[in-house]
Amino acid sequence: MRQLSAFNVISLTLGFAFLYLPMLILMIYSFNASKLVTVWGGFSTKWYGELLQNQAFLDAAWVTMKVAFLSSTIATVLGTMAAYALVRRRRFVARPLFTGMIYAPLVMPEVITGLSLLLLFISIGLDRGVLTIVLAHTTFAMCFVSVVVSSRLVSFDRSLEEAALDLGCSNFEAFRFVTLPIIAPAVFAGWLLAFTLSLDDLVIASFTAGPAATTLPIKIFSSVRLGVSPEINALSTIIICVVTIGVIAASIVTKRRRITS
Repeated sequence: MRQLSAFNVISLTLGFAFLYLPMLILMIYSFNASKLVTVWGGFSTKWYGELLQNQAFLDAAWVTMKVAFLSSTIATVLGTMAAYALVRRRRFVARPLFTGMIYAPLVMPEVITGLSLLLLFISIGLDRGVLTIVLAHTTFAMCFVSVVVSSRLVSFDRSLEEAALDLGCSNFEAFRFVTLPIIAPAVFAGWLLAFTLSLDDLVIASFTAGPAATTLPIKIFSSVRLGVSPEINALSTIIICVVTIGVIAASIVTKRRRITS
């Protein structure tokens, strides 16, 4: 095995420090007793307690989770259908136009997407709220799902579907009992990607959210503009820990499946 040189070690160290040192500092200062986030005033967990009593953050977190779950679920269904149509129906007339419409949100700036959706909702008289955020997130998330599922369908062995059809299954039954279970990992990966994109979105949600529906990224951004509070550090630490636990758990499950298979 080729050993790492001193240059590679220094490069990796500086790279990881640039990525993770700010997060580490943020997590340390979330336990700061002082109200000033840049002045250490001793160890304390009181900001976590105050965060749990902050109803505005709790409401924003609930709206964010609800929007992320609904939009990712709808985007997964529509994205899977779109991927199936693109891969299996290669000869219909409007395929180039359909493909362009599916992949357009991938390269479209979020500001343009958010502004266009805002104008659409205003023109049809739809009040901004949870519904408009769900529709907006579904619009840009389904294209990511379509890309992930399409990559799995391209390498799918169609002889399995043909065998199911020869045994008397209809097209829908072949898709339900043969195709869908095989591509399920890609569908689930697309759902996770859509869920993550919805949780992280700020630009599009800021255009489509209403006064009664504020997502957590919008709430954090509006709070940070007035100054970083220790509660923001505590909230960020919780999010980092949840994401870290999820990544570790997914890695362990994947390794166990490889070992058992």
